[in-house]
Amino acid sequence: MSDLRANRVGEQMKKELGDIIGKKIKDPRIGFVTVTEVKVTGDLQQAKVYISVLGNDKQKQDTLVGLAKAKGFIRSEIGKRIRLRKTPEITFEFDEAIEYGNRIESILQDLNDTSDED
Repeated sequence: MSDLRANRVGEQMKKELGDIIGKKIKDPRIGFVTVTEVKVTGDLQQAKVYISVLGNDKQKQDTLVGLAKAKGFIRSEIGKRIRLRKTPEITFEFDEAIEYGNRIESILQDLNDTSDED
């Protein structure tokens, strides 16, 4: 039962975080961010937010620093928008799945191109 609730809270947080990061935060370090997934623990105390950032490695690191600095503001905004007894502690991490998928895609494309030449 708590897993179902944690998933629902995670989905709601994902929606709200996309709105908050896109419209409310004015930090110039934060680039184009997409919230790909939010995993909330069963006790709703911690939330791990997976993000994808458009740009080079420096822009990605700057975005992570900017989000870490704005964590308090983001958490208070989430608290206002979602009715929970205690707002989960938020940590941000890069979603490596997209890069991993792109790398596999390019490898397969290279294999396909070399087999066409033969």
